[in-house]
Amino acid sequence: MAKEQPPDTPDALLARAEDYACFAMRTRGKVPPTLIAVGPSGSILFNPSMMADVRAKDDFANTARLICVAHGATAAVLIMEAWMKVAGADGSLDLTEPPSKALNRREIVLLSCETRSGAKQKILPIIRTDAGNFFGFGEYDGPADTSFEGRFTQILPPKILNKERRAHTWMLLAAIGVTTTDLRRDSFAN
Repeated sequence: MAKEQPPDTPDALLARAEDYACFAMRTRGKVPPTLIAVGPSGSILFNPSMMADVRAKDDFANTARLICVAHGATAAVLIMEAWMKVAGADGSLDLTEPPSKALNRREIVLLSCETRSGAKQKILPIIRTDAGNFFGFGEYDGPADTSFEGRFTQILPPKILNKERRAHTWMLLAAIGVTTTDLRRDSFAN
């Protein structure tokens, strides 16, 4: 019998995030950008209202960081649907255009988990039916030791701040329009 993992290990968080992504794909046909933050009072979910452009992506990443600070997060996972550029048959990779416009691309869901002990990512290739509906997730057959950089990394703060600083961060979140009603309990944590 497999030993049950604590709820905030990278593998446990990635499994929860994959369940959430699968549920979203089956019920909505897409995965909204999502943050799951785990802190002393449990885990919470946050979805931005829109991510239509670069500024909205930056805003989501920065808001996720603030939420992790305010929540006293010890672990966090970002869930995002994206395009991934893949190498052509000759092994070359065209870096001149964005993945969304590349001829050799795959539709994926990216799970990016951070804990106090490190980071771990999982790529879930999306499989669709001929009609374009979600069928399931495939197995990622790329390099196992893939590293990620950019706006959606280092979401977890380096240390947990004291209550006063966290309360101040809640005020900053409220000032930019994020309230506790925008955060909901993670029903997948059960």
